[in-house]
Amino acid sequence: MSVYWVSIYREIRDEAKVAAYAALAGPALQAAGGTFVARGLPEQTYEAGETTRTVLIEFASLEVARAAHDSPAYQEALTALDGGAVRDMRIVPGV
Repeated sequence: MSVYWVSIYREIRDEAKVAAYAALAGPALQAAGGTFVARGLPEQTYEAGETTRTVLIEFASLEVARAAHDSPAYQEALTALDGGAVRDMRIVPGV
């Protein structure tokens, strides 16, 4: 069953660090089996109405998503991020 890695950027503290992270994270996660489904600012918000950057990545399984997160290439991306953003990240099963 597919799972979805959801990242919501609650606060961006350093745009340059976020850009450095993105340059490394995108290729690392794609190489690890991730498919980017959505990313960017919302076009429309409801209820709490937070206009925050959101990234949605599909993986084939929980194990693949965990391995992508723990991979050396993605860990290098996290090092580049170095506190440049406050994020809420989770892996959610598909239905």
